Amino acid sequence: MYLDTGHHLTYCTNIHPGESWAEVFQQLKAYFPPLKQKLSPDQPFGIGLRLSNLASEEILEGNHLQEFKQWLTEQDLYVFTMNGFPYGGFHHQSVKDNVHKPDWTTDARLDYTLRLARILVELLPAGMEGGISTSPLSYKPWFMGEDDSKIKSVFNSATKRLVKLAEALVNLKEETGKTIHIDIEPEPDGLLENSKEVINYYQEWLLPEGIKALLESRGMEKEEARAAILQHIQLCYDVCHFALAYEKPAEAFAKLRHVGIKIGKIQLSAALKTELPKDVETRGELAEALAGFAESTYLHQVVERGDDGTLTQYPDLTFALQHIRKPNAVEWRTHFHVPVFTQTYNGLESTQQDIVDVLQLVRDTPHTAHLEVETYTWDVLPEDMKKDLAESIQRELEWVLTTINDRQHA
Repeated sequence: MYLDTGHHLTYCTNIHPGESWAEVFQQLKAYFPPLKQKLSPDQPFGIGLRLSNLASEEILEGNHLQEFKQWLTEQDLYVFTMNGFPYGGFHHQSVKDNVHKPDWTTDARLDYTLRLARILVELLPAGMEGGISTSPLSYKPWFMGEDDSKIKSVFNSATKRLVKLAEALVNLKEETGKTIHIDIEPEPDGLLENSKEVINYYQEWLLPEGIKALLESRGMEKEEARAAILQHIQLCYDVCHFALAYEKPAEAFAKLRHVGIKIGKIQLSAALKTELPKDVETRGELAEALAGFAESTYLHQVVERGDDGTLTQYPDLTFALQHIRKPNAVEWRTHFHVPVFTQTYNGLESTQQDIVDVLQLVRDTPHTAHLEVETYTWDVLPEDMKKDLAESIQRELEWVLTTINDRQHA
């Protein structure tokens, strides 16, 4: 929905199961018209669309795309952002590190993302920018123990494909007049995890290679080429992921802005946060509570803060629980997208305050117009936390509206 603050707010449809276009369309029909009627009866309501590779191919077959556009018009709905991170199955199976496959070293990832861009440019209303979030290039643990030359080859291969993508998006803008940007989404154990790594990547790889390519292929001036790369390759700021890096939103935003990296989309999400008592023997109850979140579908990395500020990372919650009695550990943050509308869960906490801080930042300074709630874990929450999905989606969006409006009038 379009907010008085100038932002578009929606939720990401990766929370709904369904990999084929027919399954996706069925879910959209079931959830969006009633939600719009409750939250935005008199104004258009936006969709954060997730299409698997399969669905992205199927929607372009026959008359499916035109039928979808007609339905959007009839329902007063619009698509302004897409989630292009999960390529294949995302529900009812073990996803774990497969969510990064294929990575940006492959043509499959490039072809999929280009297809999404062509779909979004067809769906995007006139006068509006469109964004597509994507993976953080690859997954670090796949390259553990490799020498520097191997890591450099991964960066080189991924960058070549992102530069090809940027060139295609420049062409798409010339053809259609619409700007589509790809929004790289850092996350724990991704090849890009935090603002420092993102900035290094832009300065050492993406900008040098991108500027060189655009100078050669399009005869652009250096500054024009730099601006084109920064316009079409942006950042998806997932609040949960940056909270796991223990980055304060204001500091991360300032660092990115200082070097010209744009935030294309903010995903409003919360991580589990656990303060660890000094008496390590009393941590057993915490371990029992956290064990309910150690499920087999998604990666749930844990980032531990020590009493000296040192961060230690565990690849998954199941493994981290073996170390919960570590004497100098004072806090855990777990990569589990918990509902954003509450800060406590059966004695555990969340990083909800980071969302509050982010909403204040985007209200006060124009960072991005795209806001997307992304709590995709409803199916795998502990049983006592599961609620009606439609009611939960509505509650999350209402919490965001209340929070941003409270800040607006503070």
